[in-house]
Amino acid sequence: MSPLVTMVSGPRARLFTCFLRLGAQQANPLQLHTGASLAAKNYYEVLVLGGGSGGITMAARMKRRVGAENVAIVEPSERHFYQPIWTLVGAGAKQLSSSGRPTATVIPSGVEWIKARVVELNPDKNCIHTDNGKEISYKYLIIALGIQLDYEKIKGLPEGFAHPKIGSNYSVKTVEKTWKALQDFKEGNAIFTFPNTPIKCAGAPQKIMYLSEAYFRKTGKRSKANIIFNTSLGAIFGVKKYADALQEIIRERNLTVNYKQNLIEVRADKQEAVFENLDKPGETQVMSYEMLHVTPPMSSPDVLKTSPVADAAGWVDVDKETLQHKKYPNVFGIGDCTSLPTSKTAAAVAAQSGILDKTISLVMKKQTPRKKYDGYTSCPLVTGYNRVILAEFDYNAQPLETFPFDQGKERLSMYLMKADLMPILYWNMMLSTCLLFPQDNSADGDEPTAAFAQFLAWYERMRMRKWGTELDKGLNGRHHEDARTGRTHGTQEQQQ
Repeated sequence: MSPLVTMVSGPRARLFTCFLRLGAQQANPLQLHTGASLAAKNYYEVLVLGGGSGGITMAARMKRRVGAENVAIVEPSERHFYQPIWTLVGAGAKQLSSSGRPTATVIPSGVEWIKARVVELNPDKNCIHTDNGKEISYKYLIIALGIQLDYEKIKGLPEGFAHPKIGSNYSVKTVEKTWKALQDFKEGNAIFTFPNTPIKCAGAPQKIMYLSEAYFRKTGKRSKANIIFNTSLGAIFGVKKYADALQEIIRERNLTVNYKQNLIEVRADKQEAVFENLDKPGETQVMSYEMLHVTPPMSSPDVLKTSPVADAAGWVDVDKETLQHKKYPNVFGIGDCTSLPTSKTAAAVAAQSGILDKTISLVMKKQTPRKKYDGYTSCPLVTGYNRVILAEFDYNAQPLETFPFDQGKERLSMYLMKADLMPILYWNMMLSTCLLFPQDNSADGDEPTAAFAQFLAWYERMRMRKWGTELDKGLNGRHHEDARTGRTHGTQEQQQ
């Protein structure tokens, strides 16, 4: 067995274990479930709040545990989005339409979809209330309500998005405005921001900066662009290995990074942005822009902030190793809405779901949870239209890398994984059967699933043809990039 197979299928397998060990079955695009049009029950053994990646994944797992008829998801949205691809949508490399599907098609078959919004949690009485006046009781509650975008905390937003030259990759309503602003750029400051709050996908605010710089180079506008990253943080990235690599890119591409600068106002009619110096509260700076990408402040959803399940900061207060609530033993949390001290990413949700599945199964048996989540998360740092630094790390900001090569380097293979492979795995595997780590497979022990084994066989065939190896070397110049988007294309022989 090759080093790659040994590495990825071993006990420390990470990224592909998180996504490819999600099961051999693929999601049917016409999932059948008990819809909101039928009379919903007032009690479920497992009630899931939220129909994002964490909620859908856990509903699929709980369906296997207790049966579909005993599981319900409370989610008001008609469409489900794969949000990690929005970085590429904002840079013109992907279409927005590819990122979303009807919610009805991703809810596990047979699971009840309660099309409503949660307005109150009452864990002392094991029930929740919805905006249509319903009270729903449960035996076990999984909270997966995600994170809230607070554009309104920046003066001048969200109404400022009605003006040109400004966009944000964090909302389906504004991500295409980023691409329009990028195309319309003529000369001046291109400013990218990072707020003074926790956010989801903390690498995304700078990913669009690197993509924009690449676009300016490809379109002959780079000499006219002053590219500025104004971040409220004190470092470019929280893990030293990847921070060092990013700092080298910043130096080589002549990018300006200003630390401890927080966006507090946008004057879109004047194309001005106002920043506060966090080291000197009250001191502000007005900067003109030709393009502005806004990463909004974010917070726990309002319904959680004042609920009994929240900690002092408003996040679902769970044990960082088991994901069980610290006060209510039949309540659990997953993903962006929790107090877990790790980066809020889809990869983190994938890893957490395996641990949470084991935790709940043992709680159901009145046993003590044993599996421990180590904070694993992943951030594919897109540094161009054909390059990614794949950051993977734990609670202690220590790298937990999947592949037998240095992931601190920019690689075409990692870009292709981010842009093309991960969406396929998300839609067809993560949201369906969700088997994660070898040790999480309760039925089959440590043997790889069929899907994972098939992937490894495919990868090995590519390596034997020297294709996979050449990808990591940048294909020695044999690929060209489209002048508009920078998408990578190969010769006919390479594409076969």
